[in-house]
Amino acid sequence: MNYLDPKNDLTFKKVFGQHPHLLKSFLNAILPLPEGSFIETLEYLPAELAPENPLQKYSIVDVRCRDNNDRQFIVEMQMHWTTGFMQRVLFNASKAYVRQLDKSFKFESLQPVYALSLVNENFQPSKPEYYHHYQIVNIEDTGQQIEGLEFVFVELPKFKARNLTEKKLQVLWLRFLTEIDESISNAPADLLENTEITEALENLKTSAFTQAELDAYDKYWDNIRVELTLQSESYDKGHVEGREEGKAEGEKLGAMLKAYKTAINGFSKNMTIEELSELTELPLSTLEKLKQLFGKYGKDAANHFEEVL
Repeated sequence: MNYLDPKNDLTFKKVFGQHPHLLKSFLNAILPLPEGSFIETLEYLPAELAPENPLQKYSIVDVRCRDNNDRQFIVEMQMHWTTGFMQRVLFNASKAYVRQLDKSFKFESLQPVYALSLVNENFQPSKPEYYHHYQIVNIEDTGQQIEGLEFVFVELPKFKARNLTEKKLQVLWLRFLTEIDESISNAPADLLENTEITEALENLKTSAFTQAELDAYDKYWDNIRVELTLQSESYDKGHVEGREEGKAEGEKLGAMLKAYKTAINGFSKNMTIEELSELTELPLSTLEKLKQLFGKYGKDAANHFEEVL
């Protein structure tokens, strides 16, 4: 009996959006919570964060919840990185933070918001770390922090369990996300040793889904493939157009410099500006500058064209 991939929108929400005790275990393992402040209970909140501007589309998050201390947690599974993703995460977390205010505007009542983003691509390929924790800190003294918003980004492709020995539950949950997919019929034994992850795995078995859900599961992957294809085609097209545009600009600049050199050579032969304008098709104003340049540097003026450009 095969498992489905937990990174799919359908399966991710089935495991973490319907079982608060599994989400609690996951968040306690993944998030950098202060010592002694682990999540004890969770309640789900609406996943849609509607912008104040009604013309803007809703920003959908996978799971949004609040714990017994009124801290809010926003969890997203992002299959591929986009340039605006960090800004969207910042928007969602900021919106959740601000919406805590009641009519009395008691700012001291605001509780922290944690945004956890699990990304199935490497968005910082030059760095080996897979775990990125962001806070609002003093640049001069990073120990000074403005509490309220914290962000965690996990680059799943970089995660390698064999390189880690600490935080075993974190390792197990990340292995759950990175090792389980449609090709797996028997889950690793060490994952099955944990009762919560075993329950999460049960929710990934194909037998736990209706045919309509399996169709939706496949459609999600189709949409991801189409989006990636369009993104790749757009990049390739932009690269080609940029290269052709650069070539055209280079040719244009080359022709202009050739005309400048012709003008400088003409001035050395006592040709008039009017004659050179007809010969080079350069405007009279440009030829006036070139004549001044020739008067200053002589035939060496060709090495000082940046003063005209």
